[in-house]
Amino acid sequence: MKRVTVYTDGACSGNPGPGGWGAILRYGNRERELSGGEPETTNNRMELTAVISALEILKEPCLVDVYTDSRYISDAVEKGWLKDWKARGWRRKDGALKNPELWQRLEKLLTVHRVCFIWVKGHAENEYNNRCDAMAVEESRKFRISDVCDA
Repeated sequence: MKRVTVYTDGACSGNPGPGGWGAILRYGNRERELSGGEPETTNNRMELTAVISALEILKEPCLVDVYTDSRYISDAVEKGWLKDWKARGWRRKDGALKNPELWQRLEKLLTVHRVCFIWVKGHAENEYNNRCDAMAVEESRKFRISDVCDA
């Protein structure tokens, strides 16, 4: 299996509000950047969308190291919360699970790829995480009314 390194980040102006996400995929000496956004979303949705989008673009099963500054995502997978949510019918112990459709998409991708999630401190010294953050913020700005309208 090919080994791919992925960096991801999400951003949101308000929560909910306009948001964006960014991802960088690295394989050997090649890199590919992905980004997108939504006009009304949350930070967690953008974080999840970044990871899902990066994994969905892979054309074959891969070994993937995903670097994220989202403890929510890294802990959900690495600590087994995701498996527990699935076993409960996509519910948490104490009630509803937010973004179940995104978690279901991620869970399906985890059956295709062998993924290890590595938490990195956001807005720190990781150049790839910082680049993903910049892409996410740039995407979120596309949906801000004050940036779109000339008054």
